[in-house]
Amino acid sequence: MNNGKMLKMPMPSTDSVKVAVRVRPFSQREKNSGSKCVISMHSRTTTIIQDPKNPEHTKTFTFDLAYWSHNGFQKDKDGVFISADPGSKFAGQKEVFHDLGRGILDSAWQGYNTTLLAYGQTGSGKSYSMIGFGANKGIIPNVCEELFQAIENRDKNQEYQFVLLVLPQVRDLLSRIKKPGGLRVREDQQLGFYVDGLKSVPCENYAQIERLMEQGAKIRTTASTNMNASSSRSHMIITIQFKQVFLDRDLTKLSSINLVDLAGSERQKSSGSEGDRLREGSRVNLSLTNLGNVISALADAAMGKKVLHVPYRDSVLTKLLQSALGGNSRTTLIAAISPADICYEETLSTLRYAERVMSQPHFAISTFWVMRSLEDWEQRLGRNFALCAVLPHLVRIPSLFLPQEQQMMKTFPHLLNVNEDPQLTGVLKHFIQAGSCGAGQAASNAIILQGLGISDKHASFMNSGGKVTVTPYGKCKVIVNGVPITTKTKLRHLDRIILGSNSAYLYIGFPSERGSEDLSRFDYDFFQLERAAAEGVSADKLGAMNSGDGKADPSVLAVFQDYVKLMPLVAEANQMSKELKKGLNMELKVKNLASSDSRGCDLQKEVTVKVTHQRTHQVWIWSKAKFINRKFLMEELYQRFLDGEDSQVAQEDDPFWDPVEVVHLGSAHIWLQSLAYCMKYEEQVEFLNCDGLEEAVLHIHINPCSPTGQARGEEDVVTDPVDLLGKRMDFQIRLVQCLGTKWLKEDAERGVQMGYRIYDLPNTLYTKPVWKIVNPQIDETVQFTTLNASQEFLNYLQTNALIVDLWGLQEGCAELSCSRLDLMVTGEGHILVDTKKISTVMDIGQSNQIPELYLKLLKLEQETELLRNINRILREENVLLKESIERTSSSQQGERPLKSSQGPAAREINQMCTTQQASYDREFARALKVFYQSMNVARGQFLKLRHYKPPEDDRMLRPFVHQQSQMLKDFGDLLESSLWKLKNDVALIVKQKKECLLHAE
Repeated sequence: MNNGKMLKMPMPSTDSVKVAVRVRPFSQREKNSGSKCVISMHSRTTTIIQDPKNPEHTKTFTFDLAYWSHNGFQKDKDGVFISADPGSKFAGQKEVFHDLGRGILDSAWQGYNTTLLAYGQTGSGKSYSMIGFGANKGIIPNVCEELFQAIENRDKNQEYQFVLLVLPQVRDLLSRIKKPGGLRVREDQQLGFYVDGLKSVPCENYAQIERLMEQGAKIRTTASTNMNASSSRSHMIITIQFKQVFLDRDLTKLSSINLVDLAGSERQKSSGSEGDRLREGSRVNLSLTNLGNVISALADAAMGKKVLHVPYRDSVLTKLLQSALGGNSRTTLIAAISPADICYEETLSTLRYAERVMSQPHFAISTFWVMRSLEDWEQRLGRNFALCAVLPHLVRIPSLFLPQEQQMMKTFPHLLNVNEDPQLTGVLKHFIQAGSCGAGQAASNAIILQGLGISDKHASFMNSGGKVTVTPYGKCKVIVNGVPITTKTKLRHLDRIILGSNSAYLYIGFPSERGSEDLSRFDYDFFQLERAAAEGVSADKLGAMNSGDGKADPSVLAVFQDYVKLMPLVAEANQMSKELKKGLNMELKVKNLASSDSRGCDLQKEVTVKVTHQRTHQVWIWSKAKFINRKFLMEELYQRFLDGEDSQVAQEDDPFWDPVEVVHLGSAHIWLQSLAYCMKYEEQVEFLNCDGLEEAVLHIHINPCSPTGQARGEEDVVTDPVDLLGKRMDFQIRLVQCLGTKWLKEDAERGVQMGYRIYDLPNTLYTKPVWKIVNPQIDETVQFTTLNASQEFLNYLQTNALIVDLWGLQEGCAELSCSRLDLMVTGEGHILVDTKKISTVMDIGQSNQIPELYLKLLKLEQETELLRNINRILREENVLLKESIERTSSSQQGERPLKSSQGPAAREINQMCTTQQASYDREFARALKVFYQSMNVARGQFLKLRHYKPPEDDRMLRPFVHQQSQMLKDFGDLLESSLWKLKNDVALIVKQKKECLLHAE
């Protein structure tokens, strides 16, 4: 303290973290997809989220503030979004700043450190709330503007000093990876953690701050390209150090305002999930996890629990925010969420994270410091000044003054960058002046580009004769309007250009070509959707409109969104693999695109990444979550490569490597209806892969049999499945051969296995592996038994299919196996199915074999039921006989000799009719057998038609339509002929039966 003057310190006050939630309008992509809103806010504090798969299931969250910014707004004359009417509950930027920004400023005036954290998935509106867009300024510019207004209207006995620190890319790899000439986070006993080497620039007014923030945006945009990461994969911290000097009291009050735009929260879901061996690998990924751990530890400590350690040091982010989180600070979190049903999981995750943060209290005190003035700066700027520090970067930013840049934009055609973060779109402008303009990484180019897949000499832009063309160099990747080009291509105003893996630009043509177009519609999503459409992927082709009611399936739309989001990431991963010489090629696949369950209903679709080693032909299938986690790790390894460091890592730490695994190739559906009629089934069925294409053909037999394995004959066929109710059924499933397997044709060293599970069987049964044979002979038979066929089991046979999965084996992978210890078997060793009734009377855990006593009881019960049926039939026959005797007694006496004389003939006729009846039953059974076999073929043709996709090449559309028409005709002919034959067979049987009855009479 100056002159030994001591001030009495106020006691700390306990404040919980203030948490606000804000829901944005639908994005254009969500509108195009027909998304539904699953968020509702019935008060200023309550947020309700509805499960789109189960609309009756909702979850309610209560926060300090809930902002409804989804609808109910309009633009005023200045372009500011305001409420559309007095009854609207819309909250604009003004309301958010009033509640949160002013609270931050008030705390700063009082001498508190304050922190505002913006959290949410990429594209949820975090940056919009923090920075704003156009006339709708966010919290950060409004805070800076009001602080400078206060400086201008200062009291004569007060002075203010202002320092702005902008860290555009705070990435956790700073703590582990030393960048050449880069900045390091250091620790000082008095200052705590700080970034060493920040450049300070004096600013006298808010206009200078705005210009520096524009420059910072350019640095951030270019840095995101260089670091192979969009803004969603990095945190941004803006720290305002605000000093108030009270001259009349010789007193100085210092406070810090921390404004933190956190990385996209979707990485939280992907980290260490899906059984990836490289769990929690990404440093940036870890930072969000560590932030949650710090918050949790502080919450436990505040509730009186014993906390030995608060892990501030575990990430750069928590180091820099230590004073903001646990020290003299008042903290606010704004959680930005999407309203769309396709973002339900991410939105729910964000709300849960915000709920967790809300439990953390803070101990805040107003800090009074007496400090000596910063003499050097005071000499240069006088008593009142502001400092701005920005994180320097080793990229060259065009140093054009704003008026000069605006004049060039009006004169020359140019490229505008398009970024995943709308705040960074349009920040970079590359002008195409007259003549030839080379583009690439080399400094000799007129247009210097950075980013994955950008070569030193990448492409040439030619501005001549009032037109602009682009020509790729060699095999360099250039995409125009979603289509790759290899030759000179003329550009038109508003063409979309992608250079390298994912550097996106909007072409702005000559002034004469321009109109009053809305450039905002050509956002990052527009580029990716266009790219997906060019590759033949759309929501419709994924089956979004297959529900029959004309409404889009939210789950399929969510899969399409995942596909579009992952497209640029896969392109980047492939480029890194190429430059690091890893030899991997990655491609997006939609799991279960053309697959269905045992009832023929579509399975839940999900995006996967197929990874193929180009030299060894080894294949892996990565889930979406696993790929995202690996992508972060690839970025860090690639950055080491760019920095000239050793990028060689141990095999087990290499994100491009995985142990060899078994690969699912496809599924075959074998309908079990014939088994319900005790008829044998023998067929060749297609294995269809995830794209609905034939992978192989399965030769299979399903035969009813006796307990000893003897095949049933036609005399055992039943005309109604109810005849099998309560009886013992035995049948065999024999997998004979797998024909024409593409997996084996591609690499002769591979192998295959098959697996299936029927009805209530607890485990999947697998065949023995077969290696190095294109048409492997399987020839494995398993006998199944139901001791007391239930109605549920008979219904299952009539409506379900047996699904046989084909698995691809690779050299070095673990083969599939199944333990039969958990299976129930008969005394003969046959596997039991339909065991629900058995399970209620015995403890499966004691033995996997049916006790002899239970078998006897079951047999006795069956015999008792049979006796009951016989007794019922005898009673009915007794009644009929009694009626017949009464009719005979009342007949005339003269008829008795005649009837007596016809006795032997009548008996012969009756015997003949009985024989004929058995013959009719056999004929009817044969007719049914032929019919059901035809229906199985027809069902297969129908499934093939259902998943038959049109060609991407328009020239092949006519042959496709012709082939589709022919397939429909064949399907109709087969169905009609099958029904006609069954009708004729039944009519013939009925005719023969009538003739027999007439003959008997």
